[in-house]
Amino acid sequence: MAASPIRGGQAAADAALAGLDLSGYAAGRSRVWPRQRRATSRLSPYVRHGLLTLPAVWAAAAGAPAADRAKFREELLWQEYARHLYARLGPATARSLRFAEPVAVPSPVPVPAWEREPWPAEMACVATCTAELHQDGWLVNQARMWLASQYAVRAGRDWREGADRMYRHLLDGSAAANRLGWQWAVGTATGRVYGFSRQQVEARAPGLCGTCALQRACPIQDWPEVQTGARLQAPAALSGGRGWGGDSGAGPRRAELSGDPQAVWLTAESLGRGDPALVAHPQLPAVFVFDEPLLARLRLSGKRLVFLAETLAELGCEVRLGDPVSELAGRRLAVTHAPVPGFARRAARLDVVARHPWPWLRRPGTGSLRSFSAWARSAR
Repeated sequence: MAASPIRGGQAAADAALAGLDLSGYAAGRSRVWPRQRRATSRLSPYVRHGLLTLPAVWAAAAGAPAADRAKFREELLWQEYARHLYARLGPATARSLRFAEPVAVPSPVPVPAWEREPWPAEMACVATCTAELHQDGWLVNQARMWLASQYAVRAGRDWREGADRMYRHLLDGSAAANRLGWQWAVGTATGRVYGFSRQQVEARAPGLCGTCALQRACPIQDWPEVQTGARLQAPAALSGGRGWGGDSGAGPRRAELSGDPQAVWLTAESLGRGDPALVAHPQLPAVFVFDEPLLARLRLSGKRLVFLAETLAELGCEVRLGDPVSELAGRRLAVTHAPVPGFARRAARLDVVARHPWPWLRRPGTGSLRSFSAWARSAR
């Protein structure tokens, strides 16, 4: 399996941040094809794995043109909001948040190939996006929305299956951001379905339809007719209060020490040289555990594993394979808090004697997370 052109490691992350140019970002961030017309940063894989923190990326945008800076920082806030939501709700993000799945109404267009395959290779728009997903392990947000809508709204498949399928390949794949994006696209979070259509392809990928074998029998010629799902009983924690783990998932405000650690435990959320636990304990060996039971379930692509391997090789840490709780048993550990349920479960079963704060862009509280817009206004 060839590596992605987005290489892992702190050196690659630092180079990408140093070369950040947001000129034209607001106008070009949603272009899908051709690639050279895009205005994207491709920093998300480094942010997802903690090689770059959201506060550092936020600061790096300071000198950009005002409209581009505002749009870019709005995207960073979406990433933070997704983390807040996941830290609060945990496993509940795998269920429809506020609305049942939309019910597709049959179209007058002849039955398309997605009766067998939700992402049909015959459609140039879909094939272009899935090829990039498989080859690079990355997609612009507009392409992610196309694939989500095609899979769940057009083809009528379960959005969770599609989200898992996309997650396997994305270098920046996280349950937090990926699930939120899919729920937004299929309407289970907002009640408003994102309707993938030819009009969007022609606007965001001009000329691509002319390469398509189905250009004269386009199965997405018109907007999909869909019925918004019924309103559901939203998780109580969405409106405010404590989350699935009994708190906001924010972690400590300052380092919590209860003993002398013997090693620094690195997690997939925080693999940068600036990891707070690593910085606080430079004399200690660092260890990362590939979670074998989890990997067997997720079936991540080779490119994702290569990205992680490149990152770990640069760190020069101890790397193990197995169940993290078993592999780390008997060691007193220092670790950086990670705002994900899996970390909380494992940390509770390990001898963590030094827990360091997560580098939040906006620290979670106990207020409502029902609306990104309202949250973003209060977070600024």
